[in-house]
Amino acid sequence: MELVFAAAIGVLAGSGIYLLLRPRTFQVIMGLALLGYAVNLFIFGMGRLRSGAAPVLDPALGADPALYADPVPQALVLTAIVIGFATTALFLVVLLASRGLTGTDHVDGREPERE
Repeated sequence: MELVFAAAIGVLAGSGIYLLLRPRTFQVIMGLALLGYAVNLFIFGMGRLRSGAAPVLDPALGADPALYADPVPQALVLTAIVIGFATTALFLVVLLASRGLTGTDHVDGREPERE
């Protein structure tokens, strides 16, 4: 399970970095989103990957912290998802306004030369 999880984080991070290096603004925004998803998965994985662990205290199990899921990474990822969605929406609005003013979505403001 951990190997698949690590591979998913690596693929998302690699794809995000590749898209960040592209010249078009939309691809840069998608790269930032993929990189954000990779970081969210990484933070979520830091809370230990366990299935069947109770998220709240159960009187029958006692007070041993090893028996429970860690709620802090889950709360951090939930907050990061909301903030990431809001910033992506803001970037897309700025992209549309920039494209309307300049007529292109290229990072340097000019279209690449055709061969």
